[in-house]
Amino acid sequence: MISGTPSPTRILPLWLRALTLTLLCSAAPLSAASPDAVDPAWILSKIARSGDISTPFVELRGSALLKAPLRVEGRYARQADTTLVREVTAPYHEKITLKGQTATLERDGKATRTFSLARAPELADLQKGFGALLSGDASQLEQHYALSATGTRQAWQLRLDPKDATAAKVPVRGIQLYGQGAELRCIETTDAKGQAQRTLLAGAAHAAQGVDDGAALTALCRGHAG
Repeated sequence: MISGTPSPTRILPLWLRALTLTLLCSAAPLSAASPDAVDPAWILSKIARSGDISTPFVELRGSALLKAPLRVEGRYARQADTTLVREVTAPYHEKITLKGQTATLERDGKATRTFSLARAPELADLQKGFGALLSGDASQLEQHYALSATGTRQAWQLRLDPKDATAAKVPVRGIQLYGQGAELRCIETTDAKGQAQRTLLAGAAHAAQGVDDGAALTALCRGHAG
């Protein structure tokens, strides 16, 4: 339960390290993709978007303390190219809005709380890289991540591994994106302990409705079903 002044690292969990990437997905139809091999620049050029974006998500949070991954459902949105929103609709209701240099937390039964992003340097870094992600600027991303791609234009994977050794302060070991053509369908984030958090998006999130089996949801994330 949240009380007092919220700590950015407490109320902004692992998903937010990949929030900017998450909001790049689109409801646009898949392009007529060929089975050609892909590279990071091609993938980034396809998932980059401008304007308002909204997509449902199904998030699976693994933990050694849980018998099964925690399932969280909701919607991500980017408004007017500057405001990022993550709204959880189940199993609880929570809305986090990033705008300018502030973050605002709204949760049922609690007072709305706002704090400065200066308290969370990793979020400030995300803002700096936001334009690069939206424009598909692989060269700028490569200043901070080692990028590698596998698969085809019909079913691809893009991996981002932090280059900065000090990134150990932020518990993210790597980020793996899974997609089809111009659609980003899932983000798999691995923390420093090796635990994975998967966020199914767009078509994969729709396909996950009514699916409770963890292995089936993981397969949907990685494009083995749905």
